[in-house]
Amino acid sequence: MESSLSCCSFACCRKEKKALDASVSQNTIGPMYDGIAPIYDIWGKLTESHAINRAMALADIKDGQAILEIAVGTGLAFYEIVKKNPTGTNTGFDLSRGMLEKAKKRVSRLSEANYSLDIGTAFDLPIEDESIDTLVNSYMFDLIPFADMQKIITEFRRVLKKNGKLIVVNMTEGERLGSRIYDFIYDISPKLLGGCRGVKLSEKLKQCGFKVESREYFQQMLFPSEVILAYK
Repeated sequence: MESSLSCCSFACCRKEKKALDASVSQNTIGPMYDGIAPIYDIWGKLTESHAINRAMALADIKDGQAILEIAVGTGLAFYEIVKKNPTGTNTGFDLSRGMLEKAKKRVSRLSEANYSLDIGTAFDLPIEDESIDTLVNSYMFDLIPFADMQKIITEFRRVLKKNGKLIVVNMTEGERLGSRIYDFIYDISPKLLGGCRGVKLSEKLKQCGFKVESREYFQQMLFPSEVILAYK
């Protein structure tokens, strides 16, 4: 097993003074999103679809690849992945059974597609070392405490092939007029935002050995997102 812990300094995962840290327990995320699952597509299409569409364009998936998505949610991105990679290997994990059920129903519309969807955590992936061409991860790091991010980045590096592609989408810190309203909402009640707060992941990825190709900012319905393209 490849170890990239040496690539990650304490600076990679320490809490930034002015940044909001995660305040919702990881143990409660699955059940919380089970409850959100029936209406999540509405939120996703209104606030996240532009960033997800850009992520899929950057992924540039070709049929026959090994693709892994962590935090598949209701399968909005996973559907597109499987559609573009019908004879490849498509694997997805999420903490929420409710979200996975919606994802499975969505992807079942594709005939003769090769995929698997299951409960799983980014901290311990049941995936072989250096076996994945492209790893996609959307709106998950904004739920992760700063102190735990290194563990997940290390796991992502482990499963990616040499020069493998990483596409990450996060809720990020607002950069335009009106976007800081979500910080205000988070201060009132993190659960109103599904436990998500704005993060910036580029520097943490670089410090852990990833080569960051680009970082793009999107704002949809005032909701701020970042889309990062990086390589192992």
